[in-house]
Amino acid sequence: MDIEKVDQIIDKHNSEASSLIQVLLEIQSENRWLPRQILERISEKLEVPLSRIQHIATFYKAFSLIPKGRHEVHICMGTACHVRGAQNVLTAVEDYTGIKPGETDLDLKFSLETVNCLGCCALGPVMEVDGQIHGKISPAETADALKKYE
Repeated sequence: MDIEKVDQIIDKHNSEASSLIQVLLEIQSENRWLPRQILERISEKLEVPLSRIQHIATFYKAFSLIPKGRHEVHICMGTACHVRGAQNVLTAVEDYTGIKPGETDLDLKFSLETVNCLGCCALGPVMEVDGQIHGKISPAETADALKKYE
């Protein structure tokens, strides 16, 4: 993401420090992560110390300081999904993508995370990809589901 685009997002919020989280969210949404040079620019334009911005960016799970894949895969590990085989689904996704939770593949295609609940317990085990729910998924079905996102 270029600095000009960052400036447009900041200007849209009238360069107000109170809009910091919204600015970070918009940049994260477009860029999939928050590089240091972008955080420095936000600090400069909003007149907010870089240390405060980094504290916020590391506190909230919505933000990432490392590159994320084009497709975010979440595996529910909540009780309902766990008892229905979520660990086996997670293992199948790890095998297919070659990454563990918290990682992104080298092609920046997939990022993998585990979550405690996706709010659709009756569909467990659940895999979510880019907000799309894949319910009652078996380990054998994960590869076919992920191929749709390549």
